[in-house]
Amino acid sequence: MINEFKNKKILVTGGTGSIGSIIVKKLLELKPLQIRILSRDETKQYNLAQELKFNPRVRLLIGDIRNKDRVMRAMENIDIVFHAAAMKHVLACENDPFEAVETNVRGMQNIIDCAMANNVKKVIGISTDKAADPISVMGCTKLLAEKIMLAHYKGTHPTKFCFVRFGNVLNSRGSVIPLFYKQIKAGGPVTVTDKNVCRFFMSIDEAVSLIFKASSLMQDREIFILKNMSVLKISDLAKAMIELYAPKLGFDPRKIKIKFIGLKRGERLHEKLLTEDESIYALENKDMFIVTPVINFGGHKNISLNKYASAQKCQTGDFTTEEKNCLTVRQIKKMLKKENNKLFGTLNNYN
Repeated sequence: MINEFKNKKILVTGGTGSIGSIIVKKLLELKPLQIRILSRDETKQYNLAQELKFNPRVRLLIGDIRNKDRVMRAMENIDIVFHAAAMKHVLACENDPFEAVETNVRGMQNIIDCAMANNVKKVIGISTDKAADPISVMGCTKLLAEKIMLAHYKGTHPTKFCFVRFGNVLNSRGSVIPLFYKQIKAGGPVTVTDKNVCRFFMSIDEAVSLIFKASSLMQDREIFILKNMSVLKISDLAKAMIELYAPKLGFDPRKIKIKFIGLKRGERLHEKLLTEDESIYALENKDMFIVTPVINFGGHKNISLNKYASAQKCQTGDFTTEEKNCLTVRQIKKMLKKENNKLFGTLNNYN
């Protein structure tokens, strides 16, 4: 992996976000020649630049993946692209579905076109479990982004593409953890949509590790899915956070209530990472599922299983939170404590 990124020029779209910024920080440890960050928010860019001590290998570019000309310029002489820019908030996408299409779908097409025009070697896109059998606008747009990547015809262009799909990321922007913390800090109540809602969870470090593994293993047009994520009930996460953080914030945990408010538009009780139909074309190793290309434009008949870290044919079926063993409140507290230094320091920034 050191050789994968050493002396390379790398573009990270959405590089000031939760996942994107960690990708940037981890990449810097692997001695790339240059990292370009394309994102829309100048304040977030300035804050990240300060955090990185204005590292001369990092070049910050204001721009939007909707703007094809800007993406084209950002990709000049780039070797590898990590595409993390997206509209990812479910309710925001439900309220403005066409805007979600513009960013998540048209933006993906711009990334593909510009990558091929600049002979980029690899493009690694970031997707979500909500793209598996989607019911939300966000899930539908991310599934369509995956489909565009899998199905586009690239002729003799050398660029290779893949997607990485995972569940909720612990303490990422927009996750329930910062929300619950703010509500506990205010003395409650903590709002949960439904007592039976289950989600896949992983740490930011686990997410980035999967992304880097995918970039090393990819042959072209795969979807890589981390399969060893924790499964937990959101109501149990709320209980664990109340027990863990209420005393730190000067409250009696027994006096902070949980209020159930009903599912929001675009939400469902259980999430899927892999559908039964996808599993027919999937491989798996101890860490991940690998959905291989279904559409064959020539060159995919000889996919080497050895290059996928000894992957074998996947067992057919859905991979969902339903009927999975959920973490107990005690186990969730242990997980939160494990991330305590990162979590509590970050959470204190939420007012």
